[in-house]
Amino acid sequence: MNRTVVASGAFRFPMGFCISRQLARLAVLGGALMLGACADKPPVPDWQVNAFGSVQRASDAYLSGRGRVADQEWRAARGEAARTGRPDVLAKVELNRCAAQAASAEVLDCPAFEALRADVQPAELLAYADYLAGRGLTAQQIALLPEAQRKAATNVGAIAEIADPLSLLVASGAALRAGRATPETLVKAGDVASAQGWSRALLGWLSLRAERARTLGDEALEASIKRRMALVQTQGQPVQAGDMKGDGSAKNEKAPEKRP
Repeated sequence: MNRTVVASGAFRFPMGFCISRQLARLAVLGGALMLGACADKPPVPDWQVNAFGSVQRASDAYLSGRGRVADQEWRAARGEAARTGRPDVLAKVELNRCAAQAASAEVLDCPAFEALRADVQPAELLAYADYLAGRGLTAQQIALLPEAQRKAATNVGAIAEIADPLSLLVASGAALRAGRATPETLVKAGDVASAQGWSRALLGWLSLRAERARTLGDEALEASIKRRMALVQTQGQPVQAGDMKGDGSAKNEKAPEKRP
């Protein structure tokens, strides 16, 4: 049996090792990864195992607002990918990172991938990068996208039909970058991030909703959203009146650390 990890979110990492049923679903690049059954095959190279684990942990940490852990795991994943000397393998790691940013409603470029673009051959990686960047895609490029993203690339309403949480958030982020996101997109993405406990992603989508409410002059909705944001920012701890802004959100500025 061909033992590969199939990432409906964007790409494949060959794995080839036994894994428990509980660990068989790992979300990377917006899709559930199904690990094939074990068979009589040579042991998988350790860089593949290490890179896969680091990417999964980095993505989860990033979405959950654990930035230091995410940075450490991204560095580890890059290091493992670089052992191969293959730009396409490193490009996959960078696309994972950019997908996590998109899922968090962060409209950012993907410079580390772009630095590799000239040496990246698989057309599916180039199509996915353009999708995350909000660029217009041809029908041929759309066909190369992960299955979960194909309908969403042409129909923003299809995003709500995506079952996998990370896939849905990535599609929402791509729509946001392309200027196609609707108010319903923001609400759905926030609800999904909330259900998963992905605090960084949740704050990103709530912030967009609060900005829209302010633009529309809906002060009550804006205040309500900012109270939700404050709950996340304070991690549920009681907040003193002096620690709140006039709009009801938490003051998230931290005092500078004292250095010896």
